Amino acid sequence: MAVRPDNRLADGAMQPVACDACGACVLVRKSSWEQTSLQWSAEAAEACVERRAASPRPGPNGTAFSGCGSLRDSVRAAVHRGEVKVQIEDDLKTNPEAQEHEHA
Repeated sequence: MAVRPDNRLADGAMQPVACDACGACVLVRKSSWEQTSLQWSAEAAEACVERRAASPRPGPNGTAFSGCGSLRDSVRAAVHRGEVKVQIEDDLKTNPEAQEHEHA
């Protein structure tokens, strides 16, 4: 069986963003205004105050972390400063057909 190449980052690499509250640095990619991908390192997970303070939730994904509000704000600020690109927004600027599909 052939392994399918992972090309999800072909149109935009992840960018480092540091949390303004604790300094935890994660890698971020915004596919759209509604979708954000984060990649946590062990160091970032240890540095994040909200992540360390989170209590496990019930169920099979109980150890999943639902998110850090301070980091969310830091990512939003990085986007507004132009440090992190929103991929779908870039597609609309360079591909007028994408805009037609977005509004369909």
